[in-house]
Amino acid sequence: MENNAFYVALSLLLNFDAPLYQIVALSLQVSLFAVLIAAVLGFPLGAAVALWRFRGRGGVIVVLNALMGLPPVVAGLVVYLLLSRAGPLGEWGLLFTPGAMVIAQVVLVLPILAALSRQKVEEMLDEYRDQFVSLGMSRARMMPTLLWDARFALLTVLLAGFGRASAEVGAVMMVGGNIAGVTRVMTTSIVLETGKGNLPLALGLGIVLLTLVMLINAGAYLVGEFSRRRTG
Repeated sequence: MENNAFYVALSLLLNFDAPLYQIVALSLQVSLFAVLIAAVLGFPLGAAVALWRFRGRGGVIVVLNALMGLPPVVAGLVVYLLLSRAGPLGEWGLLFTPGAMVIAQVVLVLPILAALSRQKVEEMLDEYRDQFVSLGMSRARMMPTLLWDARFALLTVLLAGFGRASAEVGAVMMVGGNIAGVTRVMTTSIVLETGKGNLPLALGLGIVLLTLVMLINAGAYLVGEFSRRRTG
């Protein structure tokens, strides 16, 4: 029976089954948008923590590093409470929408991007500190220079964040509701369809998700290799 389900799953993929690819498209849209927002916020935040010295900086670093391992269900619960009708953002009406799923993924991915970018910018700062001092550059001017110089390493960080977002299930199910045609993404669909016994669709989505994860890891490896060759 499992073999038959596998062949049916391949048939769904090769025949471009509309419900399957609708789920895939929504998954990619949510994850890409979330990672873009997290990058816009996280990379400057990480660079700022690396460049400036202020009271409580050590605590900020500890919090960022700790939040890298934030349990998805905790992130989902926090976002759910914020967006529920009784929450401070309830009037936005985002709960059980793709927007809520984006917010949940941003909460999960942003600490990863911020913490890893901080580490990389600090490494670059140690390398170029003398040049910056000789040029009389302010820390504000150093930030875009360091972020640009670390762009290949940050691209690898970005791919890692996208991998975390695209494979997430707990948080997006809590705030999205897994509504067919509205908030149903690959991970939540796999859980649902497996429970219903609809193995072909679950396997088809699993194949797509596994392929996506492999492509992300391949991309991260190639970017790393290119960066190493470029820097010698």
